[in-house]
Amino acid sequence: MFGYVMPCKMELKVRDYEKFKAYYCGLCHTIKEQYGNLPRATLNYDMTFLAILLDSLNDKPLASKKITCSLHPLSKKLILIDNEALKYAAQCNIVLTYYKLIDNINDDNAIQSKVASMFLKKYVKDNTLNNYIKESLNKLYKMEAEAYKYNIDEISHCFADLTAYIIAEYVKNNDEVKEALYWLGYNLGKWIYIIDAWDDLEKDMKNNKFNLINALYNKDNLTFQELKNKVKENIDFILTSCAYSCFASLKNLPLKKNQELLYNILELGLMEKMDTVFKRSELANVQSL
Repeated sequence: MFGYVMPCKMELKVRDYEKFKAYYCGLCHTIKEQYGNLPRATLNYDMTFLAILLDSLNDKPLASKKITCSLHPLSKKLILIDNEALKYAAQCNIVLTYYKLIDNINDDNAIQSKVASMFLKKYVKDNTLNNYIKESLNKLYKMEAEAYKYNIDEISHCFADLTAYIIAEYVKNNDEVKEALYWLGYNLGKWIYIIDAWDDLEKDMKNNKFNLINALYNKDNLTFQELKNKVKENIDFILTSCAYSCFASLKNLPLKKNQELLYNILELGLMEKMDTVFKRSELANVQSL
């Protein structure tokens, strides 16, 4: 359920593309510093966006350095360092990945997920943030198990509220900013949860695995293509509304830096990802940044 929130590369200025990569590589390096090498495999674009967004709320100059990366040994990479937003994003990255692995174990008892979860478990501490993530995801999985009782807004609320909490919890003593962050996070979480279900719909139906859209809208045992044709317009409308609401909330934030990069991600990046997932773009098979 990760990796959907990223810039529209074709519309990025070179400086913003380099800045995004510096945050991304900085997050990877921060995970290494705080948790070790192996947890770096959990790195994803969504947590990079989290760091960029939260770091944009302060006017502290960006500190950076060039390092030789073990994954790219032939060239030095520019990374951001000594960054509190990156440290927070690294923590969230690890905890969310851990509970996703636990869900995978419950779904199919995957050995790979078991091994990975055992390794990450020691980093999941008993604190307010981690407990909120655990309780929210447990509630979500229980609702998914009885999806017939709910509608798409009720089920997606769990992940939307969790995303909102993670983003807003970073800010202290500023209720106005906290509220704007909450609603940005809420609509972004709802967008991520639903686009992930749409993206996996065909695969989940083929493998007889839970899928939100199949569970809620396929009462007549339709084929994938029949179900897709039935609900495509509705899902597209929900996702577009969420994306618009994210961008509207962004405009209410007192951004001190990263404005153009954030605007690119929420105004263009989300819509580009939708075009890719809905297979209506000539860049449907676009490569990662």
